[in-house]
Amino acid sequence: QVQLVESGGGLVQAGGSLRLSCAAAGRTFTNSMAWFRQAPGKEREFVAHISWNGFTTNYQDSVKGRFRIFRDNAKKTVYLQMNNLGPEDTAIYYCAEDIRQYDGSWYVRGEWGQGTQVTVSS
Repeated sequence: QVQLVESGGGLVQAGGSLRLSCAAAGRTFTNSMAWFRQAPGKEREFVAHISWNGFTTNYQDSVKGRFRIFRDNAKKTVYLQMNNLGPEDTAIYYCAEDIRQYDGSWYVRGEWGQGTQVTVSS
């Protein structure tokens, strides 16, 4: 079993940047990873995915060109660099492991982190 712990959230003004981290503890860090987010009153949605080796990444259309997902397997950590943030990015951000895509949707087969709050003020 793996435990995922997110950090790096906070309050930022529109146009600002944040970098989220998700550190894994437990078994080896060899699964694909992803970030999801859940805004108040909305369902949790996919944000970004990265393959186990970092060679493949995928993004939700609304964050393409602004967010970047990357990982350091030696540190067992996945990151989400978020630039040019807007109020619409306000949400709790969750990382998850062992990700599958099917029929255009993303599914988590492994563990979730506890989430980190990102608030963007206008």
